[in-house]
Amino acid sequence: MIPFLTLAIISTLMATTNEGKSTSHYSASVIPKHMSVKEKKKRFFALLVPAVNKVYKELEHQYKATKEMIEKDPKNPKIQKLMKIYSAKNPQDLLMRMKPHPRSIALAQSAMESAWGTSRFMQEANNIFGVWSFNKNEPRVAAGKKRGNTTIYVKKYASIEDSIRDYYKVLATGKAFQEFRKHKMETNDPYVLVKYLDKYSERGAEYGKELASMIRYNKLTKYDKQ
Repeated sequence: MIPFLTLAIISTLMATTNEGKSTSHYSASVIPKHMSVKEKKKRFFALLVPAVNKVYKELEHQYKATKEMIEKDPKNPKIQKLMKIYSAKNPQDLLMRMKPHPRSIALAQSAMESAWGTSRFMQEANNIFGVWSFNKNEPRVAAGKKRGNTTIYVKKYASIEDSIRDYYKVLATGKAFQEFRKHKMETNDPYVLVKYLDKYSERGAEYGKELASMIRYNKLTKYDKQ
């Protein structure tokens, strides 16, 4: 569980489409058979949009609250604690790590990494982004493939929201995403930012291009304005 300034609201949300209609029959652990592409996407957005919105608003609130604390007293013990949590070098580095990136990117990556919410990892572990596990003491599931003689595991989450929180934390703390974090403070343009996610995938620069295409084709930037 990722530490936060405030506790996340513990509740089970009914999945809704972006039009607000009830689709409570959708579940991350149950994948309907013989879905059309349209139905697959409808299910994905019903499950992911409310969860991404919820986590984004949590992180945005924490970012703004932390920014205010730093402006008043950068030596506040709470700031020092957060710097340890986010592996930040200084208060400004902390803000760079804590600022949430656009929801359109999170939705595009979750769609790509989970095959529009139909992956085994999402079904069995609420793992939407394919985040690996290196800790044998945490909940996880075997990925079904190996690197040499080493079995690959992915993290198992209690909820979709927890998976999204951890994904944001990975991008906030990973050394590979330093350039992404830097440019995140300069622009909110998802088409610019996805270029700096080349290290998220073995596909490199092509991964960013695929994300940009997914955002454009599915008009995901509309979720950045909510």
